[in-house]
Amino acid sequence: MYSVMRMLSKFLVTISVCLLMSFGSGSSSTLNASFIFGDSLVDGGNNDYLLTLSKANYPPFGIDLSPHRQPTGRFTNGRTIADILGQEVGLKNWVPPYLDPSATGPAVLQGVNYASGGGGLLKKTGKFFGASLNLYTQIDCYSKTRQDIISTVGRTAALRLLRKEALFSVTIGSNDFINNYLIPILSVPRRAVISPEMFVESLISSYRQQLKRLYYLDARKILVVNVGPIGCIPYMREQSLSSSTKCFDLANQLAENFNSRLKDLVQELSSSLDGSIFVYANVSSIVSDIIRNYRHYGFEVADSACCRTAGRYGGLIPCCPKAKICSDRTKYVFWDPYHPTETANILIAKQLLDGNSNVIFPMNIRQLAQA
Repeated sequence: MYSVMRMLSKFLVTISVCLLMSFGSGSSSTLNASFIFGDSLVDGGNNDYLLTLSKANYPPFGIDLSPHRQPTGRFTNGRTIADILGQEVGLKNWVPPYLDPSATGPAVLQGVNYASGGGGLLKKTGKFFGASLNLYTQIDCYSKTRQDIISTVGRTAALRLLRKEALFSVTIGSNDFINNYLIPILSVPRRAVISPEMFVESLISSYRQQLKRLYYLDARKILVVNVGPIGCIPYMREQSLSSSTKCFDLANQLAENFNSRLKDLVQELSSSLDGSIFVYANVSSIVSDIIRNYRHYGFEVADSACCRTAGRYGGLIPCCPKAKICSDRTKYVFWDPYHPTETANILIAKQLLDGNSNVIFPMNIRQLAQA
């Protein structure tokens, strides 16, 4: 009886992957799976299962997340950019976080979210707040998922899914700057011995290694998202009240230097790794434009957090249950001291889906789906 049930289970899983692969085969803009790597900007709930202070599993997080309007571990009021992109390219469901016990069997055939709030390119990033999954660990986790998929549906079907039908997205780097190089007072000794150029190069070196690992684990369509204007998030604005721009200039300069090197890295890997399609997403440009021209996009506030407790910009203390919440989240660019609102995420995702080479290079997500 057990052997019969096991055979039936394997048959149903095989049927599932076949349906996933055929889903959208007649559409030019559909992908069948999404594997998400990154930090709190795209965390789908992994930190719920970690011993850390960096959590979003309590109100008011998720206050606008349909249909239940409850926290799910996402560090915003609604959907993340990764959620929106997944829905737009044809995924029927949000992909599960890797640490969720339900992320097994057929559930992983549409992808897995490995992102973790506080995670970074460096292994030490985020340790100040407790446990987190850095990019090294996230790719280790993906390696296990990959092996599970191969064991479930066979190597040929698994490679087709991973190499041809899956989007791999990486959104990481902000925490490496914020937690290692820009912490008030504590980072001063570090900046005295490690130049900005040296620090950026250490991040790029780590990134190169990890993106190559993804490629050798059968990732082919890889979206690499650059670091946004971190000097303009409410948390950083609190450190630069004397700046004429009201943003923390050093933080933005570091991000710009990193992004320039990251674009070079993406082009380097695209030309050297056979069959790969690396896409560089210039989210920094998109978000900077939203902040500069916020009224054009329908926002009323572009410098302060919607969920706020203390500080001129609401950036001194993380969002918490006792925080004051703005009545209309659609009018704010930032949800909390660090993260955009769902409305801002929708605007960013739209540019990544359909934007020109100024914001996503060498192709946008819809074109990547066809490639």
